[in-house]
Amino acid sequence: MARGGQVGLARVAVVVRAGAAPLWWLGVFAAGIGVLVPGLTGRRIGVTAGAALFVVATAVVAWVRRRRYTALADSAARAGKHDVLQDRGVTVRNWRRGHRWWLALAFLAALGSAFAVPAAGGLLLAGCGAGLWLKSAWIGRREQSQDALLWVRVDWLAGNAGRPAGKAVKGYRSTGIAAGDAAPGGARRKTAALV
Repeated sequence: MARGGQVGLARVAVVVRAGAAPLWWLGVFAAGIGVLVPGLTGRRIGVTAGAALFVVATAVVAWVRRRRYTALADSAARAGKHDVLQDRGVTVRNWRRGHRWWLALAFLAALGSAFAVPAAGGLLLAGCGAGLWLKSAWIGRREQSQDALLWVRVDWLAGNAGRPAGKAVKGYRSTGIAAGDAAPGGARRKTAALV
């Protein structure tokens, strides 16, 4: 990461967004399988409970720690010439590798819960993924309004490459809106059409 005073930086929105797709698709898959199991409560109650859990999980994940993100963004320092910007793909891969066992356990728990409450666990998991998408979109809107992308030091992230607003994070760095290979919000940057 760091050589000769260099500091590796990962995009905040990319770290947040990295878990959205796996949680969403694992949740949808688990819910789809869960609907096939009658369960203790029956499918109708299971799906209704799952829909409520989906809404609650989406809202909680999207809103949790917003004050911390806002405070870190407001005090962001300009990235220096020795800072090394990490590619979007590397950030996503590091997050997913660091969380692979948690994702597997969450998927198995969602499948297992279908025997009690069909589809509810899968919809809860999918709601967490949707919440992360909403949070990264919120960060993206903030980046666009301030015309600056937000970055976090890689060595301040948790051991599993997550928690971009954790206790170890002392501040963010900022760059111009064109820096790096990810658009505001952490999505892949669309390349200009060739004329």
